[in-house]
Amino acid sequence: MIAALAIGAGTLSGCGTTTGSRAGSSALFGAASGAALGSLSANAGAGALIGAGAGALGGYLYDQHQKGNID
Repeated sequence: MIAALAIGAGTLSGCGTTTGSRAGSSALFGAASGAALGSLSANAGAGALIGAGAGALGGYLYDQHQKGNID
């Protein structure tokens, strides 16, 4: 399940063309993934918050890499 979520996050972050769209789509996917995983331990809200933060950061870093700002 975690591998499928990671593949989905990478796919969605590649769809955007701007920093905001890449970070935003990754944050949404991260929130959904975090809520799904968090619900397994009755912490869907905390999982969604953590997932959104991790997704936004991942999308931003991917965007910076695509722009050549990060190796």
